[in-house]
Amino acid sequence: MSGAIGVSLSLYLYAHYKMETIVNKVAESGIVTLDLAPYLPVNATAVFDLKPFLFREMILKEKDYRAALPLHDWEQYRNKHVAMHCSVDAITPVWAYMLAASYLEPLAASVYFGTKEELEKSLIISNIKAIDKEEYADKRVVIKGCGDTPIPEAAYVAITFHLRPVVKSIMYGEPCSTVPVYKKSMPKV
Repeated sequence: MSGAIGVSLSLYLYAHYKMETIVNKVAESGIVTLDLAPYLPVNATAVFDLKPFLFREMILKEKDYRAALPLHDWEQYRNKHVAMHCSVDAITPVWAYMLAASYLEPLAASVYFGTKEELEKSLIISNIKAIDKEEYADKRVVIKGCGDTPIPEAAYVAITFHLRPVVKSIMYGEPCSTVPVYKKSMPKV
């Protein structure tokens, strides 16, 4: 008899719990997750370093520089975002960068004065500024903080600055575990 009671109790519990709906509170919360990885630059990046054109890595000789530029392999920069800088502390006139930029213009996707890391930050910030803020108006937004793709800190600063005027709140992390960053104040009545 106790076996029959045990089976009946098991069936009752199974039927009772099966009827309960599991509620996904994260899905019902209206939280929107924003992953910054898709805003990373799509085109590859490259570096144009003035160092190889310098005399003894100290100064730029105009005549030698002008002669060397047409011989440089400019095709390597085709459709790439190019960071232009000099990797050594040298006397480099502004026109030297301008001259290199004139060679890059027909090939490169863009040219940026600075390091490759600075260029990549600039590109992601530019992509973030192009996000339509109104898509996030009055929403609770979680800026995804975990992922396989490294995102520069500058991107998190830019997205916070960009969305803060329109969102209800900004959080960092994952919807199930967030760090509050900003919450709009309720108007006083």
